[in-house]
Amino acid sequence: MADPDFQHLRIFFAVAEARSFRGAALSLGLSPSAVSQAMRRLEQELGVALLARSTRSVALSAAGEQLLAQAGPALQSIKQAYADLGELSGEIGGTLRLSVPRSAARLVLAPIVARFLAAHPAVHFELHTQDVMVDIVAQGFDAGVRFTERLPLDMVAVPLGEAQRFIVVAAPALLARSAVPTHPRELLQAPCVRQRFASGAMFRWEFERANGQTMEQLTLDVGGALMVDDQSVALAAALEGAGFAYVYECAAREHLAAGRLMQVLGDWCPAGTGFSLYYPGRSQSSPALRAFVAMLKVHPPSH
Repeated sequence: MADPDFQHLRIFFAVAEARSFRGAALSLGLSPSAVSQAMRRLEQELGVALLARSTRSVALSAAGEQLLAQAGPALQSIKQAYADLGELSGEIGGTLRLSVPRSAARLVLAPIVARFLAAHPAVHFELHTQDVMVDIVAQGFDAGVRFTERLPLDMVAVPLGEAQRFIVVAAPALLARSAVPTHPRELLQAPCVRQRFASGAMFRWEFERANGQTMEQLTLDVGGALMVDDQSVALAAALEGAGFAYVYECAAREHLAAGRLMQVLGDWCPAGTGFSLYYPGRSQSSPALRAFVAMLKVHPPSH
Protein backbone atom coordinates (compact mmCIF):
# COMPACT_ATOMS: atom_id res chain seq x y z
CA MET A 1 0.00 0.00 0.00
CA ALA A 2 1.30 3.46 -0.93
CA ASP A 3 2.13 6.07 1.69
CA PRO A 4 -0.94 8.14 2.62
CA ASP A 5 -1.63 11.40 0.84
CA PHE A 6 -2.40 13.77 3.71
CA GLN A 7 -4.26 16.21 1.45
CA HIS A 8 -6.59 13.38 0.43
CA LEU A 9 -7.07 12.45 4.09
CA ARG A 10 -7.92 16.06 4.93
CA ILE A 11 -10.55 16.06 2.19
CA PHE A 12 -11.92 12.73 3.44
CA PHE A 13 -12.43 14.16 6.94
CA ALA A 14 -14.24 17.16 5.46
CA VAL A 15 -16.56 14.84 3.49
CA ALA A 16 -17.15 12.70 6.59
CA GLU A 17 -18.17 15.79 8.56
CA ALA A 18 -20.37 17.35 5.89
CA ARG A 19 -21.75 14.05 4.57
CA SER A 20 -21.65 15.58 1.11
CA PHE A 21 -19.07 16.49 -1.53
CA ARG A 22 -20.59 19.94 -1.98
CA GLY A 23 -20.45 20.74 1.74
CA ALA A 24 -16.83 19.55 1.96
CA ALA A 25 -15.93 21.57 -1.13
CA LEU A 26 -17.39 24.73 0.40
CA SER A 27 -15.46 24.28 3.65
CA LEU A 28 -12.17 23.60 1.84
CA GLY A 29 -12.47 26.14 -0.97
CA LEU A 30 -12.42 23.44 -3.65
CA SER A 31 -14.78 22.38 -6.40
CA PRO A 32 -17.10 19.37 -5.81
CA SER A 33 -15.45 17.57 -8.72
CA ALA A 34 -12.00 18.02 -7.13
CA VAL A 35 -13.33 16.55 -3.88
CA SER A 36 -14.90 13.62 -5.72
CA GLN A 37 -11.68 12.90 -7.63
CA ALA A 38 -9.61 13.05 -4.42
CA MET A 39 -11.93 10.51 -2.77
CA ARG A 40 -11.68 8.13 -5.74
CA ARG A 41 -7.89 8.33 -5.65
CA LEU A 42 -7.79 7.72 -1.90
CA GLU A 43 -10.05 4.68 -2.22
CA GLN A 44 -7.84 3.36 -5.04
CA GLU A 45 -4.72 3.87 -2.91
CA LEU A 46 -6.24 2.04 0.07
CA GLY A 47 -8.03 -0.62 -1.96
CA VAL A 48 -11.31 -0.23 -0.02
CA ALA A 49 -14.50 1.79 -0.39
CA LEU A 50 -14.64 4.54 2.21
CA LEU A 51 -17.91 6.09 1.12
CA ALA A 52 -21.37 4.82 0.22
CA ARG A 53 -22.71 7.26 -2.37
CA SER A 54 -26.29 7.89 -3.43
CA THR A 55 -27.89 10.55 -5.58
CA ARG A 56 -28.79 12.58 -2.48
CA SER A 57 -26.20 11.90 0.20
CA VAL A 58 -22.85 10.42 1.16
CA ALA A 59 -22.43 7.97 4.03
CA LEU A 60 -19.36 6.28 5.46
CA SER A 61 -18.72 2.61 4.84
CA ALA A 62 -17.45 0.42 7.69
CA ALA A 63 -13.90 1.06 6.43
CA GLY A 64 -14.61 4.79 6.32
CA GLU A 65 -15.87 4.78 9.90
CA GLN A 66 -12.72 2.92 10.99
CA LEU A 67 -10.44 5.38 9.19
CA LEU A 68 -12.27 8.34 10.71
CA ALA A 69 -11.99 6.93 14.23
CA GLN A 70 -8.35 5.89 14.00
CA ALA A 71 -6.79 8.58 11.82
CA GLY A 72 -8.83 11.57 12.96
CA PRO A 73 -6.96 12.10 16.25
CA ALA A 74 -3.62 11.59 14.48
CA LEU A 75 -4.40 14.29 11.93
CA GLN A 76 -5.38 16.62 14.77
CA SER A 77 -2.01 15.92 16.40
CA ILE A 78 -0.22 16.90 13.20
CA LYS A 79 -2.24 20.12 12.99
CA GLN A 80 -1.40 20.86 16.61
CA ALA A 81 2.31 20.28 15.99
CA TYR A 82 2.23 22.92 13.24
CA ALA A 83 0.31 25.29 15.50
CA ASP A 84 2.78 24.76 18.36
CA LEU A 85 5.66 25.70 16.08
CA GLY A 86 3.81 28.86 15.13
CA GLU A 87 3.36 29.68 18.82
CA LEU A 88 7.15 29.72 19.23
CA SER A 89 7.26 32.66 16.82
CA GLY A 90 5.08 34.66 19.21
CA GLU A 91 2.00 34.73 16.97
CA ILE A 92 -0.93 32.40 17.57
CA GLY A 93 -2.47 31.11 14.35
CA GLY A 94 -4.16 28.06 12.93
CA THR A 95 -7.83 27.11 12.82
CA LEU A 96 -10.06 26.82 15.87
CA ARG A 97 -13.11 24.60 15.24
CA LEU A 98 -16.00 24.49 17.72
CA SER A 99 -19.21 22.44 17.70
CA VAL A 100 -21.86 24.71 19.21
CA PRO A 101 -25.66 24.71 19.59
CA ARG A 102 -27.26 27.44 17.52
CA SER A 103 -28.65 29.14 20.62
CA ALA A 104 -25.24 29.26 22.34
CA ALA A 105 -23.57 30.64 19.22
CA ARG A 106 -26.12 33.43 19.03
CA LEU A 107 -26.52 34.25 22.72
CA VAL A 108 -23.09 33.86 24.30
CA LEU A 109 -20.30 33.24 21.78
CA ALA A 110 -20.68 35.88 19.06
CA PRO A 111 -19.41 38.85 21.13
CA ILE A 112 -16.38 37.09 22.60
CA VAL A 113 -15.41 35.52 19.25
CA ALA A 114 -15.22 39.02 17.75
CA ARG A 115 -12.99 40.15 20.65
CA PHE A 116 -10.78 37.07 20.30
CA LEU A 117 -10.25 37.55 16.55
CA ALA A 118 -9.33 41.19 17.11
CA ALA A 119 -6.63 40.03 19.56
CA HIS A 120 -5.47 37.09 17.38
CA PRO A 121 -5.95 38.03 13.71
CA ALA A 122 -3.94 35.03 12.46
CA VAL A 123 -6.51 32.55 13.83
CA HIS A 124 -9.31 31.20 11.62
CA PHE A 125 -12.40 30.54 13.76
CA GLU A 126 -15.03 28.00 12.63
CA LEU A 127 -18.34 27.77 14.49
CA HIS A 128 -20.28 24.68 13.45
CA THR A 129 -23.82 25.13 14.77
CA GLN A 130 -25.08 21.64 15.60
CA ASP A 131 -27.93 21.00 18.00
CA VAL A 132 -27.08 17.29 18.15
CA MET A 133 -24.36 16.00 20.45
CA VAL A 134 -21.26 14.93 18.49
CA ASP A 135 -17.97 13.25 19.32
CA ILE A 136 -15.73 16.30 19.05
CA VAL A 137 -12.53 14.23 19.01
CA ALA A 138 -13.65 11.83 16.26
CA GLN A 139 -15.01 14.67 14.14
CA GLY A 140 -11.92 16.85 14.46
CA PHE A 141 -13.23 19.68 16.63
CA ASP A 142 -10.98 21.48 19.07
CA ALA A 143 -13.82 22.00 21.54
CA GLY A 144 -17.58 21.99 21.92
CA VAL A 145 -20.26 23.87 23.84
CA ARG A 146 -23.22 22.26 25.61
CA PHE A 147 -25.29 22.67 28.75
CA THR A 148 -23.10 21.83 31.74
CA GLU A 149 -25.14 18.80 32.85
CA ARG A 150 -24.79 17.19 29.39
CA LEU A 151 -21.00 17.27 29.13
CA PRO A 152 -18.98 14.06 28.72
CA LEU A 153 -17.36 13.18 32.04
CA ASP A 154 -13.81 12.95 30.69
CA MET A 155 -13.66 16.54 29.41
CA VAL A 156 -12.25 19.77 30.79
CA ALA A 157 -15.09 22.30 31.20
CA VAL A 158 -15.06 26.12 31.30
CA PRO A 159 -18.34 27.88 32.24
CA LEU A 160 -19.76 30.30 29.67
CA GLY A 161 -21.66 33.07 31.40
CA GLU A 162 -24.71 32.97 33.62
CA ALA A 163 -27.28 30.23 34.16
CA GLN A 164 -29.88 30.09 31.42
CA ARG A 165 -33.57 30.35 32.31
CA PHE A 166 -36.41 29.23 30.05
CA ILE A 167 -39.63 31.21 30.29
CA VAL A 168 -43.07 31.14 28.66
CA VAL A 169 -43.97 34.25 26.67
CA ALA A 170 -46.83 35.44 24.50
CA ALA A 171 -47.81 38.59 22.62
CA PRO A 172 -50.33 40.90 24.33
CA ALA A 173 -52.72 40.37 21.40
CA LEU A 174 -52.76 36.63 22.05
CA LEU A 175 -53.36 37.09 25.76
CA ALA A 176 -56.25 39.44 24.96
CA ARG A 177 -58.09 36.66 23.13
CA SER A 178 -56.80 33.59 25.02
CA ALA A 179 -57.03 32.68 28.69
CA VAL A 180 -53.89 33.50 30.67
CA PRO A 181 -52.60 30.17 32.02
CA THR A 182 -52.20 29.86 35.77
CA HIS A 183 -50.88 26.27 35.67
CA PRO A 184 -48.59 24.66 33.05
CA ARG A 185 -51.15 21.94 32.22
CA GLU A 186 -53.43 24.64 30.82
CA LEU A 187 -50.91 25.02 27.99
CA LEU A 188 -52.02 21.61 26.70
CA GLN A 189 -55.22 23.28 25.50
CA ALA A 190 -53.60 26.53 24.39
CA PRO A 191 -51.96 27.52 21.06
CA CYS A 192 -48.23 26.94 21.50
CA VAL A 193 -45.22 27.17 19.20
CA ARG A 194 -43.73 23.68 19.40
CA GLN A 195 -40.07 22.90 18.72
CA ARG A 196 -38.30 19.83 17.36
CA PHE A 197 -34.59 19.04 17.68
CA ALA A 198 -32.50 18.18 14.62
CA SER A 199 -32.53 14.57 15.84
CA GLY A 200 -36.31 14.50 15.44
CA ALA A 201 -37.02 14.47 19.18
CA MET A 202 -39.57 16.92 20.53
CA PHE A 203 -38.42 19.80 22.74
CA ARG A 204 -40.45 19.33 25.91
CA TRP A 205 -41.27 22.24 28.19
CA GLU A 206 -40.00 21.76 31.76
CA PHE A 207 -41.54 23.41 34.81
CA GLU A 208 -40.76 23.42 38.51
CA ARG A 209 -42.28 25.13 41.56
CA ALA A 210 -41.82 24.82 45.30
CA ASN A 211 -45.00 23.74 47.08
CA GLY A 212 -44.39 23.81 50.81
CA GLN A 213 -41.77 21.22 51.62
CA THR A 214 -42.03 19.51 48.24
CA MET A 215 -41.05 20.44 44.70
CA GLU A 216 -43.57 20.08 41.88
CA GLN A 217 -42.01 19.19 38.54
CA LEU A 218 -43.70 18.83 35.17
CA THR A 219 -42.47 18.02 31.67
CA LEU A 220 -44.99 18.72 28.92
CA ASP A 221 -45.29 18.03 25.21
CA VAL A 222 -47.53 20.99 24.47
CA GLY A 223 -49.94 21.24 21.59
CA GLY A 224 -50.10 23.73 18.76
CA ALA A 225 -50.41 24.04 15.01
CA LEU A 226 -46.94 25.53 14.45
CA MET A 227 -43.77 23.44 14.67
CA VAL A 228 -40.27 24.96 14.28
CA ASP A 229 -36.70 23.72 14.66
CA ASP A 230 -35.03 26.92 15.87
CA GLN A 231 -35.75 28.92 18.99
CA SER A 232 -35.22 32.27 17.31
CA VAL A 233 -38.05 31.33 14.94
CA ALA A 234 -40.24 30.37 17.91
CA LEU A 235 -39.56 33.78 19.46
CA ALA A 236 -40.41 35.56 16.21
CA ALA A 237 -43.65 33.58 15.93
CA ALA A 238 -44.59 34.50 19.50
CA LEU A 239 -44.05 38.19 18.67
CA GLU A 240 -46.56 37.81 15.84
CA GLY A 241 -49.12 36.25 18.17
CA ALA A 242 -48.88 32.73 16.74
CA GLY A 243 -48.82 31.11 20.19
CA PHE A 244 -47.12 30.77 23.54
CA ALA A 245 -43.38 30.09 23.22
CA TYR A 246 -40.82 28.57 25.59
CA VAL A 247 -37.59 30.52 25.09
CA TYR A 248 -34.42 31.75 26.77
CA GLU A 249 -35.18 34.67 29.07
CA CYS A 250 -32.11 36.55 27.84
CA ALA A 251 -33.35 36.30 24.24
CA ALA A 252 -36.79 37.69 25.18
CA ARG A 253 -35.62 40.34 27.65
CA GLU A 254 -35.63 43.26 25.21
CA HIS A 255 -39.13 42.39 23.95
CA LEU A 256 -40.45 42.02 27.49
CA ALA A 257 -39.08 45.42 28.47
CA ALA A 258 -40.68 47.03 25.39
CA GLY A 259 -44.04 45.37 26.04
CA ARG A 260 -43.99 43.38 22.80
CA LEU A 261 -44.14 40.15 24.83
CA MET A 262 -45.50 39.24 28.24
CA GLN A 263 -44.31 36.46 30.53
CA VAL A 264 -46.69 33.94 32.06
CA LEU A 265 -46.16 31.19 34.65
CA GLY A 266 -43.11 32.98 36.01
CA ASP A 267 -43.23 31.10 39.33
CA TRP A 268 -42.94 27.82 37.40
CA CYS A 269 -39.75 28.81 35.55
CA PRO A 270 -36.66 28.69 37.79
CA ALA A 271 -33.12 29.32 36.58
CA GLY A 272 -31.46 26.29 35.04
CA THR A 273 -27.83 25.57 34.23
CA GLY A 274 -25.54 27.47 31.91
CA PHE A 275 -23.42 26.59 28.90
CA SER A 276 -19.85 25.34 29.20
CA LEU A 277 -17.01 25.06 26.72
CA TYR A 278 -15.49 21.57 26.87
CA TYR A 279 -12.40 19.95 25.36
CA PRO A 280 -10.26 16.81 25.86
CA GLY A 281 -7.49 18.36 27.98
CA ARG A 282 -4.53 20.70 27.89
CA SER A 283 -2.18 18.05 26.51
CA GLN A 284 -4.34 17.87 23.36
CA SER A 285 -5.37 21.51 23.06
CA SER A 286 -3.99 23.84 20.39
CA PRO A 287 -2.38 27.21 21.12
CA ALA A 288 -5.48 28.91 19.67
CA LEU A 289 -7.77 27.01 22.03
CA ARG A 290 -5.55 27.76 25.02
CA ALA A 291 -5.67 31.47 24.13
CA PHE A 292 -9.45 31.32 23.73
CA VAL A 293 -9.90 29.63 27.12
CA ALA A 294 -7.65 32.25 28.72
CA MET A 295 -9.82 35.01 27.25
CA LEU A 296 -12.99 33.33 28.51
CA LYS A 297 -11.60 33.32 32.02
CA VAL A 298 -10.64 37.00 31.89
CA HIS A 299 -13.70 38.19 29.93
CA PRO A 300 -16.58 35.71 30.51
CA PRO A 301 -19.65 36.17 28.30
CA SER A 302 -22.44 38.28 29.78
CA HIS A 303 -26.01 38.98 28.76
